[in-house]
Amino acid sequence: MNPSPEAIALAANSIRVLTVDACSRAGIGHVGLPLGCAELGTVLFSELLRHDPSDPGWHDRDHFVLSAGHGSMLLYSLLHLSGYDLGLDDIREFRQLGSRTPGHPERETPGVETTSGPLGQGFGNAVGMAIAERVLAARFGSDLVDHRIWVLASDGDLMEGVASEAASLAGHLGLGRLVVLYDDNGITIDGPTGLSFTEHVPGRFEAYGWDVQVLEDPYDLAAVRETLARARESEDRPHLVCCRTQIGLGSPVVGTNKAHGFGMGREGAEQTRQSLGWSLPPFEVPPEVYDVFRPNAERGAGQRAEWEQRRDRALGDTRLAELWSAMYERALPPGLGALLPDFAGEKPMATRKASGVLLNRVAGAIPSLVGGSADLAESNLTSLEGEALIERGKFDGRVVYYGVREHAMAAIASGLALHGGVRPYVGTFLVFSDYMRPSLRLAALMGVPVTYVFTHDSIFVGEDGPTHQPVEQVAALRAIPGLELWRPADAREVVVAWRRALEREDGPVALALTRQAVPVLEADDVESRARRGGYVVEPERESGAPELVIAASGSEVAHAVAAARELNQSGRSVRAVSLPCLEVFLAQEPAYRESVLPAGTRRLVLEAGVEQGMAAILQPGDRFFGMTGFGQSAPWQALAEHFGFTAGNVEQLARELLP
Repeated sequence: MNPSPEAIALAANSIRVLTVDACSRAGIGHVGLPLGCAELGTVLFSELLRHDPSDPGWHDRDHFVLSAGHGSMLLYSLLHLSGYDLGLDDIREFRQLGSRTPGHPERETPGVETTSGPLGQGFGNAVGMAIAERVLAARFGSDLVDHRIWVLASDGDLMEGVASEAASLAGHLGLGRLVVLYDDNGITIDGPTGLSFTEHVPGRFEAYGWDVQVLEDPYDLAAVRETLARARESEDRPHLVCCRTQIGLGSPVVGTNKAHGFGMGREGAEQTRQSLGWSLPPFEVPPEVYDVFRPNAERGAGQRAEWEQRRDRALGDTRLAELWSAMYERALPPGLGALLPDFAGEKPMATRKASGVLLNRVAGAIPSLVGGSADLAESNLTSLEGEALIERGKFDGRVVYYGVREHAMAAIASGLALHGGVRPYVGTFLVFSDYMRPSLRLAALMGVPVTYVFTHDSIFVGEDGPTHQPVEQVAALRAIPGLELWRPADAREVVVAWRRALEREDGPVALALTRQAVPVLEADDVESRARRGGYVVEPERESGAPELVIAASGSEVAHAVAAARELNQSGRSVRAVSLPCLEVFLAQEPAYRESVLPAGTRRLVLEAGVEQGMAAILQPGDRFFGMTGFGQSAPWQALAEHFGFTAGNVEQLARELLP
């Protein structure tokens, strides 16, 4: 039995007042969306959302994504009233240091599915979650995987390009378990949306292949229930429900841009309370409001218990149990090391080629691996041979064709990882990581295990010219806290980098791989020593402190090794160091770092990119040799000569630094 209109109204106004109280106490906050969407949230959480607040991580729960993260107080209020581990004390601490109710939702808060705020990102994450749900349902059946992804998105979300890209792919794939509630209030921070946004949103989404409904009065409970129920039952296409809400409903600035981030001072808070007929003290909720949400939470607990019984029965099948562990626990095979290719002694090869060989060698043993490329599979070498594509109505494949949608691809990959059961990887050219940066940053902020395969990693892309030749991208990626950027020197270091990517569960890994062939290192134990992010690949002639250290990453390591050997043969004592992952190396204990890069010994640091990032290992008197501008269009060999990335030039630079 659904709550009465009177109960819904009381619950919605409780959300409004909690929002006013929290923003007023904080002195800042976005009140507009929570006040305007309170009824929508109440109906969804009290009637339609399949969830169990006592077990927020239940695998077959519905996922609710607040893409419009500025409306965080709506979500916090709903989670509190539904019985999640989020108390009124947490609400009081809204936007305060260390609180579980930050200004925009962060996934550490119980019940928050993704860290949202930058507009369009949550929308993209939700598309990834919807893909993951279908992929897992194809493996385990509807008895074990049968849930929906609900999204609340704003005008700003739908203006952002990432949402357009993601919506296009969602329509193409027919993700019928995805329901987006569009808070169509006609207001942005600068004023009416008509200042810059006059497109026909329903028509755009219909063209994408979505089912579109327009909810003219989202405060008409019968209409809300009927519309959302229809969206929940129809599964042939993703759903957009355009909700013509009133931003800041109940406040003195209702319907205006001031409602978006209205500074809810004491006077504004009191006026809002009066307009709602509210007389209770701040942060006090009528007990009967909890009764509005409790029945659906109890239903969810019962559904979860029944699901667990079905799961336990199904996993009596050993083969299915092994698949479940491999996917939902993202377990790696015990003999992973034996599956990895051994490239020692191989002829020179591009590191992108080594990556492709490795992927296809291990994919069969890691069923959670699902990935694809932004229309560059043949260049990134990210295809899985013999594996089916993920297509409309056919989700038993493992390869996603993202099309030329780098930004959405990265946001979707985060959603795949957040959903669980899938270990995503994606690929494109390194220079196009710029398109993906907001999603990469959020993946690192959330600590989700996504692998980014970035090929064509330097000016040695060659003839495509400076538009496609990355010079600042490696440094830019290194600047993101929590993201590991691996730039392997050869095929053997590719094995180390991929193993780290497969094993890491607390954050993303980016691989920067060459287009051109590079020599395979002859050093001993590369696979074990490179795991520390930096190591001596070519020792000095005499034991003890070297006269000079030549350190490099990627394809430049071969030049460092060649120059060091030539100098050692001429009687000098020079060490070559490979730095496949600067972040991992800098995290090693000081004694190890000193053993690789002795303090006080001059260093020549090579990288076919800008200095930022590598500056972390430069001392006074050291030299960085890299790029100070953009590249040119020419064969890569000509570029190497022109810009000085040759063993001969490196040797000359080293001699200039030697005492």
